Amino acid sequence: MHFDRGGQGPARFVFLLLDNFSHLSLTTALEALRQANKVLKFQQFSWALCGEGGVSKQSSLGFSAALDMGLEDLRPGDTLVVVGGVEVDAGSTDAVLAYLRRMARRGLPVGGLCTAAHTLAKAGLMDDRRATIHWENSESFAEIFDTVPLCDEFYVLEDGYFTTAGGTTAIDLMLALFTRALGGEVATGVAANMNYTNIHAIQRETRMTAAERESVRHPVVVKALNVMEREIEMPPTPSEIAEEVGISTRQLERLFKHHLGRSPKRYYNEFRVQKAYRLILQTDLTVIEIAMACGFSSASHFSKVFRQIHNCSP
Repeated sequence: MHFDRGGQGPARFVFLLLDNFSHLSLTTALEALRQANKVLKFQQFSWALCGEGGVSKQSSLGFSAALDMGLEDLRPGDTLVVVGGVEVDAGSTDAVLAYLRRMARRGLPVGGLCTAAHTLAKAGLMDDRRATIHWENSESFAEIFDTVPLCDEFYVLEDGYFTTAGGTTAIDLMLALFTRALGGEVATGVAANMNYTNIHAIQRETRMTAAERESVRHPVVVKALNVMEREIEMPPTPSEIAEEVGISTRQLERLFKHHLGRSPKRYYNEFRVQKAYRLILQTDLTVIEIAMACGFSSASHFSKVFRQIHNCSP
């Protein structure tokens, strides 16, 4: 990607806002562009907001963003950035998907922030291209788009396509774009102006493991949780887990009670149901497909365990 428009004015980023788009992703990306202009002491970049309908879109915080344009054809040299949000499928309409395909065919750089990798993949733009997405949506993404190599990076920038993992990673993406096109000094200046410390260079993993989510450090419990997470489609029994981590079933029961407040069986059921719940919210998979993906023998078995935990049917 380059930002030389041959004397035709600033390089323009056009942000395509989906319903309930990520407020944080949009504002951090816009602020990075503004700070780049400040560092360079001239207007290298401009930006515009677009969306289906061309009037306004509501953000994840409930703010209404006025749009500059609808789904209009962009100019050569523009960069199209889809801003996803909490509801992954929201806004991924036929019109939006057709628009993305059309702009990609014209050779424009196309990318997405937060959960927008889902929309880009749904448009068929990410097949055999590495992508990343917010960790809460990684399981559902992997289930739906098996032709898209999903990775754990904070952003992926390859061949004119880019995706981010949500949160503040839009800043990391913009700094990478500035470094490639304008040099490291510009990126350093932008980071300094934003008081941005790249914690992602220190903590490289975005996808929290079960042990990290539970704040568990006991090495045997960590190993057991890793086994549970890895084998979720064919869940092992507590005795099989205990054997793999090198302790007795009774010892495993005691460790789980002490560190997690519940038995291995109870914890595993809750873990699998939580994954299933995310798949229900984020995908169009059938109940039986979700049940199989989460290690339940049938839809009725899944529904029974779900009711035991949530006191309602899935």
